[in-house]
Amino acid sequence: MTLKACKKEEKMDREFQKKFKFEGSINVLTQMMVDPATREKRGGAKNLPLRRGEILDVIQFTNQEQILCRNSQRRYGYVPQAVMLPL
Repeated sequence: MTLKACKKEEKMDREFQKKFKFEGSINVLTQMMVDPATREKRGGAKNLPLRRGEILDVIQFTNQEQILCRNSQRRYGYVPQAVMLPL
């Protein structure tokens, strides 16, 4: 990984921590897949856009309804737990 890419990732992580008031290090708990039968949705202010069959890194199980996730483009957001499938 180049120095420029590393700095960009660090900046994105800092922005995530500020936006979601997340303290501590960012650890991936597990990976889950978006249900292929679900409808694709555009992201909102704090919601992650959903694509069928996409594999997401789970950062935090926030409550019974939502999960804080990161996608392959290192974008962070909430995803409804109802559309997630374990790998």
